[in-house]
Amino acid sequence: MSTAVAHRHHVLTSLPAVVGIAYSASWIAGLAVGAPAPVFADSGSDIVRELSGHSTAFTTQFLLTEGLPAVGLAVVSVALARSARSPLAARLAAVSGIAAAVISFTQFLLGVALAGTGSPDTAHLLFELVSRFDGVKMFLLAGLGVAAVLSGLLPRWLRYTAIAMAVAIVASGIGYLFLIQSLATLAYVSGPLLLVFITGTGVALSRKDR
Repeated sequence: MSTAVAHRHHVLTSLPAVVGIAYSASWIAGLAVGAPAPVFADSGSDIVRELSGHSTAFTTQFLLTEGLPAVGLAVVSVALARSARSPLAARLAAVSGIAAAVISFTQFLLGVALAGTGSPDTAHLLFELVSRFDGVKMFLLAGLGVAAVLSGLLPRWLRYTAIAMAVAIVASGIGYLFLIQSLATLAYVSGPLLLVFITGTGVALSRKDR
């Protein structure tokens, strides 16, 4: 293998690990922004009032938690689909992962629109759309977790993490899809598990290809 080809191979095989780590870093940075966090019971007027004067922070948070992570989801999902030992796992990873990435980027765009609106009706509609999309995305991420378990590529501890993530994120996904605040709070459990799963899967895939 020539030096150029070897370098290209190293870059390609390292990409899932780099992107997986960046995924968690982006999310953690986004949560640290400290933007307003409306709840499902808020009216459109409440949402507009909470976001007033915080549009930059709110937009930045959506960029770091939905926009950039969409790229991470796509890269790790495609890498998992390409490496999976099971055709079923490969198809499930590709479909669920890419769909989740598309929804995540759509949420980013909706978040930008929400940060810029002064209309209570529009704010309420956009906030509801973002929340319900979150529920759908969580179900797709559960599918990605199942695909990773079926792929035969993950170490045992990461398979258990993927299973725990899938169960927890389905429960929180129900909360977001149907706007049930009590179930939505389970994201405090499923969220950290998701970060460990995506980063761990990216690293595991990079090691498998070396």
